[in-house]
Amino acid sequence: MPHVLPTLSYAIDSLQPAIDAETLALHYGKHHQTYVDKLNATLADHPQYQSLSVEALLRTLSQLDLRIRDDIRNQGGGHANHSLLWRTMTPHGCPPGPVFSSMIAKSFGSLDGLKQEFRTAAAHVFGSGWVFLTSSDNAPNALRVVALANQDSPLSAGATPLLALDLWEHAYYLKFRTDRPGWMDAWWNIVNWQAVALNFDDAQAVTQK
Repeated sequence: MPHVLPTLSYAIDSLQPAIDAETLALHYGKHHQTYVDKLNATLADHPQYQSLSVEALLRTLSQLDLRIRDDIRNQGGGHANHSLLWRTMTPHGCPPGPVFSSMIAKSFGSLDGLKQEFRTAAAHVFGSGWVFLTSSDNAPNALRVVALANQDSPLSAGATPLLALDLWEHAYYLKFRTDRPGWMDAWWNIVNWQAVALNFDDAQAVTQK
């Protein structure tokens, strides 16, 4: 089956003021759709990969046909990263529950400590990229902040991304211009921590199989 654009669980104009409706419409409907279309085009002549989820493709990236490996990294990564971004945002935000809050405290001292880790990681991203909260496949109870360039995914390095912050300019430029820190501060207000915790539970289930 071809890969498809995921359905948003909220209205295009419902993440304001953090994300204005025009930015979300372009980001979701144009940028993400382009990644999906190019991923499907890349896989069109490679039926051996067409039944794999985008997550499976990225986890096995080093084993894929060398001729399409970069395209899968870029287009598949763009699809997976954006799908995670949409899934972990919600109007007005949603605070972390007590169980996941304790995990954050164990790894970063506090939620503010986690936010500072994101700021530090983002400051070292030159140009476009992402900052992720991840759970390692080898140490699933230890949360880690990872910054990656372009559309690279933690999945290709044996980690599961739980939360994603988009640092590409198209994510924030119409509203925040060059104020990337301002975009980051606004984004924290719409993080869906319930979805993040569910992502962690899913990652745990996979590693325990």
